[in-house]
Amino acid sequence: MVIIPTDLNNSSYANDPLFPWLLSIKKELDDWYSGNRSGGDLDNLLSDCISTFKNNAQYRNDLRFLKIWFLYVIISAYSCGLVLLEGSKNYENIFREMEENEICIGHSLLYEWYAYFLEAKGKWKEAHIIYHIGISRKAEPIEKLKWAQSLFVKRMSERLNTFSLGKVAGGEQVEVGTKLINPWSAFIVEELLKKIHPRITKYDGYHLSKKAYSGKVALSSLKKSSRNKIIEIGGKKYQIKGCAGQGGFAQVFKAYVDSNPDDAVALKIQRPAFPWEFYMYRQLDERISGKQRSSFGFAHKIHIYSDCSILICDYLAHGTLQDAINSYVVTGKFMEEVLCIYYTTEMLYMLETLHSVGIIHGDFKPDNLLIRYSKDDLSEEGFKDRTGSWLDQGLYLVDWGRGIDLQLFPKNTEFTGDCRTSGFCCIEMQEKKPWTFQANTYGLCVAVHMMLHNTYMEVERKASDGGYIYLPKSSFKRYWNVELWKALFTKLLNVKPGNNDVELLRSLRKSFLDYMHDNPLLIKKLKGLLVKQRGTLCSA
Repeated sequence: MVIIPTDLNNSSYANDPLFPWLLSIKKELDDWYSGNRSGGDLDNLLSDCISTFKNNAQYRNDLRFLKIWFLYVIISAYSCGLVLLEGSKNYENIFREMEENEICIGHSLLYEWYAYFLEAKGKWKEAHIIYHIGISRKAEPIEKLKWAQSLFVKRMSERLNTFSLGKVAGGEQVEVGTKLINPWSAFIVEELLKKIHPRITKYDGYHLSKKAYSGKVALSSLKKSSRNKIIEIGGKKYQIKGCAGQGGFAQVFKAYVDSNPDDAVALKIQRPAFPWEFYMYRQLDERISGKQRSSFGFAHKIHIYSDCSILICDYLAHGTLQDAINSYVVTGKFMEEVLCIYYTTEMLYMLETLHSVGIIHGDFKPDNLLIRYSKDDLSEEGFKDRTGSWLDQGLYLVDWGRGIDLQLFPKNTEFTGDCRTSGFCCIEMQEKKPWTFQANTYGLCVAVHMMLHNTYMEVERKASDGGYIYLPKSSFKRYWNVELWKALFTKLLNVKPGNNDVELLRSLRKSFLDYMHDNPLLIKKLKGLLVKQRGTLCSA
């Protein structure tokens, strides 16, 4: 628990502006413990204290002030009538604000307590990352922080108790116990990274440095508004042109190589270093043929430092499938069915390809599907078999940080765990049942539903042949090809164990393509819509 110093009458505090606040906080805290005051009074006092001193450099590294922040987290939860470790809706925002104001970022206590809150919320991977961040910053006392991390890893190991990894390089097997595996748990990811490390280091484009990034422009200075700053990576200069995306531990920037607008790349900066995504990109290179490979993201190289990693990837400037959906939402219109069919066939093709080589994307959603446009004019020829100008047209799947390589696990391994992406948790995740490819196919269904209805998908269980099936709550419009859409949702939302997933995806894709091919006017209409969409999105 947070402890306010007990020797508050010490004369050394006489000229300390924080001292009167500590007295007031102690008094309020005593009254609160005795039941004479509400948590709201103490909550307001702590909030006012933080607002008063958070920009005061005198207290930036003062452990007393750090403890006030943590006390604020606790009291905020109780004053809202919440269970501390389950209900505090503000604690992540509070910790983020502490980071931004550099409150005690050199003290191990900040990272220990932040990780503790995350662990209690079940965010084990995030907690593991926080320990790494603190250690990479050499927070003192560092040995205490490392000890806390080792205890955390031990707790995770005991909780999971899932498997002990054997060698995975060179096709050797992994030994797995009887329980289900959470492929995204911090413990599992760390163990896998240790085992595949020898393989990763041999890949073209892998660059390792044992030192922290030391460029003239600090990576921490790059913000959403950053523009035209030059950063040096591996002897090359990259001119930042803007922020293309931001998550909890990573930022993606558009950049010009050597300030050349014709050589644009995406820089993904992640803290701490995270080579897993680079590994997944190289698995795509090894397992997927040239014609199919164009549907998936490509990584040129990765630079690993002691404090971060920088992944350098292709940059596509035409927006995402989410952007295309939003362009209809803002006007109150709906995406035309023929365009929905086209993008559905593209997604089915992607998953058919991935699943056939034992890869699960793990975060399949419209935000991660970039739009590609052909350099040449589209023609009716080549649509069905994706040849000619249609080869460069379509979607492009990126962001492989949650990718799962099934070849690292024994055959028929099933998984547990929640993808933690609101609206995209498959039915099996929601019902705490084992899953594999459903993590992808459910995401496809949600994306299709968003194209058709402009809303996220909600499902309901309906009686069927003495049992039940899952179907979207939203109804199909009469003028759609209802049979096609009904078959897609029914089959993908109700995959039974042992089903041939790849064959199912191929069959569904063929049904949509046959429908388009049998109606040449639809392909002509599709061409016009894609031209119109390109003009709309690229000018936005």
